[in-house]
Parts: sequence; structure tokens; C-alpha cells
Amino acid sequence: MLVSDFNYDLPDDRIAKYPPKKRGTTRLLVLKRKTGELQDSLYKNLDDFLNPGDVLILNDTRVMRSRLFCELPDGRKRELVVLEKHGDEPQRVMYRGKLHDGDVLVVSDNKIVIEHIVGNGIAEVSSDVSLAELAEKYGAVPLPPYLHRDADENDTKRYQTVWAKNMGSAAAPTASLNMTDDLLKRIQQKGVIVKYLTLHVGLGTFLPIRTDNIEDHKMHSEWFHIPKDTLEAITLVTGGWPSLGGPQSSRSESGGKCEDRTRPRVIALGTTVARTLEYYAKTGKTEGEDDIFIYPGFEFQIVDALITNFHAPKSTVLMLASAFAGWDNLKNAYNHAIKEKYNFLSYGDSMFIC
Repeated sequence: MLVSDFNYDLPDDRIAKYPPKKRGTTRLLVLKRKTGELQDSLYKNLDDFLNPGDVLILNDTRVMRSRLFCELPDGRKRELVVLEKHGDEPQRVMYRGKLHDGDVLVVSDNKIVIEHIVGNGIAEVSSDVSLAELAEKYGAVPLPPYLHRDADENDTKRYQTVWAKNMGSAAAPTASLNMTDDLLKRIQQKGVIVKYLTLHVGLGTFLPIRTDNIEDHKMHSEWFHIPKDTLEAITLVTGGWPSLGGPQSSRSESGGKCEDRTRPRVIALGTTVARTLEYYAKTGKTEGEDDIFIYPGFEFQIVDALITNFHAPKSTVLMLASAFAGWDNLKNAYNHAIKEKYNFLSYGDSMFIC
């Protein structure tokens, strides 16, 4: 299976460069994956497509202000982006401009030492004050590189979910950016069970796949945690699914269509949630490093429906959405969205795939 198979023409004017003036005023394209049927709607009407007893799972990660502007002793400016830290591994940053082993950078009298240049714009560093603390105090929001602009004051609030809690992400779970407190309240009043998990999104989510064959790509890892009450809600809906770590029929074969109101569904708000739940189904792990790579041919064990944004060509998140919806269905939906002038990528419109 080739990366080039998952390409499409995305006009630049369809990429949302800024968030909508008011959160939650975006559009929603509903795709029924069994039939390929499409329905144009609005994100604020998402509750119309959810049923009492459904379990909606959200990612409660909080985006770090991880973009740091530093100076070398001679006054030259350098920019660092603090990368997520995994376990006991060295702290790493992405950098712009020339740096060498032993260079000392200063952020408001705090020193960051370049211990080792790893390559590809990444370095291992050390500091007297933790980089997470420096980033929160002096950093800026690290907007996706395809926006080609610096974050402004509005981004600091809008590139964050309304329920963001656990600090650690270098990027936002973007399908959640359109959710409002009012809509979440209406969803719960309808009888939908809302639960949370944490997956700290890494900048690796923006890195291009550098192999021709999808199977040769090594997925970046991201730290996750699934609370006990979330697992209990999943078990209640799935009747004890999944039989962890072993062969099993997929949830996609067991019902849960958009129009199927005979049983509740597990609904993932975003690809980060989908990846985390399916990694749990595969491994039985409720915390650790998640490096699962989902592409067509993957059998989903937990997720019945997916709320997600429109993704960039040839991206790993586009491949996950393709695995869930079917590439032909998804490509048709994307063509429809471009024709109907939906907005794409992080600050854009969303899909409900069921």
C-alpha cells in the first residue's frame, strides 16, 4: 500500500487559517460508512446524531505553550519547540537556526544547554528549570506549520479545548476545538455518557511520512492514560469487549450504524481518542506509550463512530480516517466538502463518520 494512494488536491483557500470568530459555528459533514451517504449539517447540531446511552470519549490533554524564543550569548535569536518527553529519555527540542553541541541559550535569564545535536533539526538539551515550566511561563502556542504564521493572543485560547486539563501536548486534538460547553451540556442532557482519557499529542503528528510504502513507516509514540471510569463505561456499552490481545470480530461488523438505535455506541471525539482506545484493545495497556499506526485494513475493536476534522493529504490521520470510513467513501466525502466549500485542517470544519 503506497502513501501516494492517499493523496488529493487540497486548494489553499480551503485551509482555515484562523479559528472561526465564535467557537462551535463550524459545519459538520455526516458520512454513513455502510452506504457512503452524505448529509450536510452543523457542528452545533452534533447532538442530533447521538443516541441516549452512547458513550462519547474526549481527550483532556492541554497544549503546552511550547514555542520558546531564545538568545545565544552574542545576541543571535533562536527558536525552540519543546517536544514531549517520554519516560527517562533526554529532553528534546526542535530548533530553527544553526546550533552546536555545547551552545547555551538564554530565556529570560534561564539557561538551556545544547547537549547533543541529534539531526533533522532536533537536539537534546538540559536546563536548570524544567522546559515544561519555562514553556508555560515564557512560551507561545505552537501552531501547525502549514498555517505559516505566528500565534496571536486569540490562538492562546482557541488552540485549546474548553475542557483542557492535563498539560503535555505539543498540538491540539483538533476535532475537539469546535466543541462548546453548551453543546456538551445538551449532549449529556440527551443521555449520552461523556468520559475522558488523556493522550499528549506530539509534533510527530505533523511530520510527513518519508517512506513510499505505508507499512515501512514507523509511527511516533505519544503518552496516554485511560481512567478506570472510562474503561467501565466502554465495558458497559460493549458487553465486555474487547477480548484483549486476541483475534476477534471487529466492532464495525457488529452494528452501530448512524441509524441503528438498537444499542449504544462508543464514539471517539478525534483520531487521538480512536488511536488510544484501539491501542488499549490491542495491548490491554491503560497507560504508557502509544505508537499504533492505523491505516486501511485495520479492524476496529472498540470505536463505533468517529468525529474528526478534514485532514491533510498523505497524513497518518487521513489514513486512520480512511481505515474507519473506507478510502472510497472518504475520498468522495472530501470531494463533496471541497465542492461545498468546507474548511479543512485544524481550525476547519468536521465530520461525523458512523
